[in-house]
Amino acid sequence: MTETSPHSLEDLAPIAEKVLDALKAKNMMVATAESCTGGLICGALTEIAGSSAAVDRGFVTYSNEAKTEMLGVPDELIAKVGAVSKEVAIAMAEGAVTRSNADVAVSVTGIAGPGGGSEAKPVGTVHLAVARKGRPTEHLHCWFADQGRRSIRLATVQTALISILNAVS
Repeated sequence: MTETSPHSLEDLAPIAEKVLDALKAKNMMVATAESCTGGLICGALTEIAGSSAAVDRGFVTYSNEAKTEMLGVPDELIAKVGAVSKEVAIAMAEGAVTRSNADVAVSVTGIAGPGGGSEAKPVGTVHLAVARKGRPTEHLHCWFADQGRRSIRLATVQTALISILNAVS
């Protein structure tokens, strides 16, 4: 992880390149399932030339309906625990692996603000999961400082890229 928070997607290019190199070295493909980042993780990866050798697809599932329709996240699960939860993040990542040609998938769901937070789930709360075929799905619960929507989203992208790298290394 970089010592400072990223200020733009360009700041994330070095880690995105490492992710792509690691995936290519293992002949693996990645998919993303994104809510609060709205496609920025996939965008950071596909900004790099040659990314088509390692990026299968990105699911932008901002609405609960999209999570259910595109990734197979049960409506009942979202109603029970909320879209911003460990369980939904795991279901999103596993759905992305199942519904793609990817070997590994990362999912993110969170509250980027400025509104939408609560005492239980304040702005900056993000759940991230990484699913890899043949391995248990990993979950990470993050609390990013509320330094604005852009900051939270970029910190989420950075964490997601590092999580993919760790999953394939």
